[in-house]
Amino acid sequence: MSLFWVMIPQLAEIQEQMASSKKVIMREEWEKRLNHIRIRKEEMNKLVMNFLVTEGYAEAVAKFRMETGTEPDMDVAMIMDRMAVKEAVQCGNVEDAIEKVNDLNPEILDTNPELFFHLQQQRLIELIRNEKIEEALEFAQEELAPRGEENQSFLEELERTVSLLVFKDVSNCPVRELLDISQRLKTANEVNAAILTSQSHEKGTELEEDDW
Repeated sequence: MSLFWVMIPQLAEIQEQMASSKKVIMREEWEKRLNHIRIRKEEMNKLVMNFLVTEGYAEAVAKFRMETGTEPDMDVAMIMDRMAVKEAVQCGNVEDAIEKVNDLNPEILDTNPELFFHLQQQRLIELIRNEKIEEALEFAQEELAPRGEENQSFLEELERTVSLLVFKDVSNCPVRELLDISQRLKTANEVNAAILTSQSHEKGTELEEDDW
């Protein structure tokens, strides 16, 4: 159960008290009442476990299960397999990541052309990063260009990526952020979310959803 729904009845009670008293409650009083809201320990443990599973902290999941008795909604081995894919992307080993995804579930990429394109785009970025110019051009032409012809947004992304080759000094390139580690993390998180979905687990953590 989401933390939001756990807190709804208690928030409603506060609002009812406010309405019945017909008093204007100052911000400090409102915050004080919110601080008195109590969440059941079991619900909080579930939220923590959900976060650990989603973020892939396999060792922490096992330890937290032993300490609290809270069961994760997927096997620890599945978490480790997913993290192996994510770490491969974060390290720039995109081809290895694609193989691992297909080993887990070939339908993930077969049914998600946008994700597959972004992984291939990341492969192109890594080739450019490693100054394998001829290989990058060949890869872009053979693997990405045909997909760009079928999808305008893919074509625009391909053009942005290839523009990295125009600048000898990428610090002057308007799309230099594609070479940042943040781009790897973005692709890795997209893959992580797709695998979670295929394993019937929520894409984001309940803690994120309840950040209100």
